[in-house]
Amino acid sequence: MHRSTTRYPATVGLLALVACFSILFPILSLALGAEWTSLPELASTPENLTAAFLSIATATLACALSTVLGFALALVLARASGPLVSVLRALVLIPLVLPPVVSGLALILAYGRQSLLSPLFDAAGIRIVFSTNAVVLAQVFVSLPFVVLTLESAFRARGFAEEGVAAALGARPMRVLRTVTLPRFAGSILIAATLAFARSLGEFGATLTFAGSLAGETRTLPLQIYLAREVDLSHAVGLSILLVAFSLVVVSLAYARGPLSGESEKR
Repeated sequence: MHRSTTRYPATVGLLALVACFSILFPILSLALGAEWTSLPELASTPENLTAAFLSIATATLACALSTVLGFALALVLARASGPLVSVLRALVLIPLVLPPVVSGLALILAYGRQSLLSPLFDAAGIRIVFSTNAVVLAQVFVSLPFVVLTLESAFRARGFAEEGVAAALGARPMRVLRTVTLPRFAGSILIAATLAFARSLGEFGATLTFAGSLAGETRTLPLQIYLAREVDLSHAVGLSILLVAFSLVVVSLAYARGPLSGESEKR
């Protein structure tokens, strides 16, 4: 692979520096404001451990659901065309721009006592609002668009010529999906899943509105940080550092493999 030798204007480089500063300076300030010596004790307190484990468990489940559902939807959108497809795509991406409280209210009306699905949930004995189920649903709602956006872009960029060849040779659709599509786009799927996990891990507003903040049931780490901020800012900063560090490791591992996967896909 050869890197482009085309030079860009100095203005572009300056704007890139400003962009980096806009992202990195707040994170650096967070790191400088943390009491690093107290982090081990902070991370080991029972309430923080409970919130962290709940966050990881729900984010993992939401990531799995978002990746499977998002892959299917992105595949349909990438292979379809027309005005209705454009409208559907816009609707699917709405959670990316909705205020968190609006997302939470939408979820309450969709799955709460006034929902059309409420009789089904009652008959099955399933409680949604203000439960761990609500946390997962909120995380799926906000992370699913990231999967769709990432994978549809990958599908459209690379096309489906190899899938067409496999189908012409007599392979059934499920076999084409399993032996051609999934291996070809493994790198993109990994990145989409990582984005979904990271977004789910950091979800706050919709979760608070839809699931509440019940210790051990719906109080994820972002909610724990919010509560700590009201009492002890240094406590909240320390927990924030732990969350940032974990998210950084997850995203870095995915993107470290992503280019390699991408290269193998092109061969």
